[in-house]
Amino acid sequence: MAAQDLERLLTRVSLADRKAFAELYSATSAKLFGICLRILSDRAQAEDALQDVYVKIWNRADAYQPGRVQPMTWLITIARNHSIDLLRKRRTAATDNADGDETVIDRLESHAPGPAESLQQKDERARIAACLEELAEDKADAVRRAYLQGATYAELATHFAVPLNTMRTWLRRSLLSLRACLTR
Repeated sequence: MAAQDLERLLTRVSLADRKAFAELYSATSAKLFGICLRILSDRAQAEDALQDVYVKIWNRADAYQPGRVQPMTWLITIARNHSIDLLRKRRTAATDNADGDETVIDRLESHAPGPAESLQQKDERARIAACLEELAEDKADAVRRAYLQGATYAELATHFAVPLNTMRTWLRRSLLSLRACLTR
């Protein structure tokens, strides 16, 4: 869907238009679900996160400013940030519950993707990995740490021993390079 169409839908959603919200969901949910799933690595949690993301979109649609940022970028940022917040909470909970209170149901439950999903994910991972290989090694590592492991700008700046604004620039330019690579 074109950026202008998404902008119109977001404007209508900000006016509590349920039909526009349904159209927005249909047009963007697969992409946002993929982002949640990649960050959280758990299908059930990604589904829950996606629901929360769309509640946020419904409640915050009036905060979107057309022309300032692409609509899909705005939506992806909401999904990414929410998923990283959940990931950080999960890490905190894991360290708080180091006793291993796992139940039998927890051990038996499987959220593994089916064969078709696995093949599609494998192809997508291969494309992303190939594009990451085009980046300088430190830049690719920074992208992986930020967007897959949830590292903050400050943590990355410290790890790579660069100023905070330099790290922001690295990530922004790296993402632009990845986008260009993935659209080829």
